[in-house]
Parts: sequence; structure tokens; C-alpha cells
Amino acid sequence: MPASAPTLTLHALPPSHPCLTVEAALRLKGLEFERIDLSMTAPDRPEQVAAIYGEGRGTVPGLLIDGEPVHGSRAILARIDQLAPDVAPLYPEPIADAVREAERWGDEELQDLGRRLPWGAMLFRPEAMNALVGGDQLDPAGTDFAIRFSRAAWKYHGITAVRLHEDLAGLPAKLERIAAWVADGVLGGEQPNAADLQIGTTIRILRGLADLAPLLDGTPAATIAERFLPPIPGQIPAGAFPAGWVPTTTG
Repeated sequence: MPASAPTLTLHALPPSHPCLTVEAALRLKGLEFERIDLSMTAPDRPEQVAAIYGEGRGTVPGLLIDGEPVHGSRAILARIDQLAPDVAPLYPEPIADAVREAERWGDEELQDLGRRLPWGAMLFRPEAMNALVGGDQLDPAGTDFAIRFSRAAWKYHGITAVRLHEDLAGLPAKLERIAAWVADGVLGGEQPNAADLQIGTTIRILRGLADLAPLLDGTPAATIAERFLPPIPGQIPAGAFPAGWVPTTTG
């Protein structure tokens, strides 16, 4: 790395898909960085993040660039692209505007499904809480903790059974929209762009829900996640969602 390269510090959470989006972009650009993983269970974690990135900014990812705080995956990707504009452009011409539109949709409309659906499934299958990080089935004491933690996650993310059902019912339309962007050449090119990474990381974590395999397998969305990102290390077993909640087709 050139001596003039900036010092980069990424503040993240281990299971966070937006954090993976940023990490994938940094690696794509060949930028060296330090990753600091914060505690999932620390009650003051939002305050810790806000102390670095500013009031009201208590979530991750956050990136310090020579001490300059940049918060949120879209803002960070735009800033990363400025640091190394000639290496693997994240907003390539002539499709830069379309990439930004798809990236914004991936952030604002798709990304929360990567939180609500896994946490939703985990409340129904708490013993499998460690599955998405490749861990073993929890023992009874660990399952008790997982139930408490999942309930807290439901409250934090505004998850209800009605909302989960609506999220699942709306997933086929979202997969069709991704397929249309692939067909138009906005997504799925030889080299990933900002939208590929933003959307692909959400699809990757959804691949960790075995209940969704019939919807995701073989789709353009799944192909993006598989091409550009490491595989999810484990799965929440099928049967986490009540029977009939998961649509049977994307059509």
C-alpha cells in the first residue's frame, strides 16, 4: 500500500450484512483496513458508536478515514470510491445512475429483510441461533438466552408476526425486481458494483434461512450473492416459519 494511503478503521458487528457490504468494497478496492467488531450484547453499544460518529448515529457500519467519520453503508461506499476511483469503480459509467438507484433500493427497501426475517425465524427456532455464523445447536441454557435475545431483537426491529408474513409475501416481487436489473445489465456484471454489494449481502443472509431455499435457489439474486460474496456458513433449519407463510413461487 502506498505510504500516502489513508488509515481506515471499520466499526462493525459480526452478523451485519451492511458491514459485509463495506468490507467487500474495501477488499475489492485493495484498501487495507482494521476491522473492530463491537459486542452484540453490550447495552451501551449505540452510545459507543454515537460517540465516534455523532449524535443519532448509533448503528454500524461506520468507517474512520484518517479519523474522519463516515457513517452508513451508502455514504461509505461513495467515499471509498473517491479514495480509489480507478480501481474497480463502484459506480461505473454509463450505468452509474441506475446503479445508484438500485443501491438506494437495496439499502432502503431490501436491507431490513436481512434483519427481520432471520431474527423472526430465530424466535421460532432459538436453538439454531448460532447457525448463521456456523455454530452448533445451542444447549438448553443457551436456548433460554437465545429466546430472550430474539425477543429483544423483535422489539428493537419492530418485528411482529403480521409484519413477517407481509415481508415473506412481498419477497417474490423483490426478487423479480432484482432479476429485471440483472437483465438490464445494472447488476450481475463481470465485476461487482455498489448495488451488487448492497443487494447481494442481504440475499446472502437470506440464503441462511432454509425455508427460503425454494424461492431463492437458481434466481439471479442468489447468483449475485454466490458470485461476489463468501457463502453463508450455516442455515436456520427449515420449518422455522409457520406452514403456508413462505410463498411457493416467484411468479
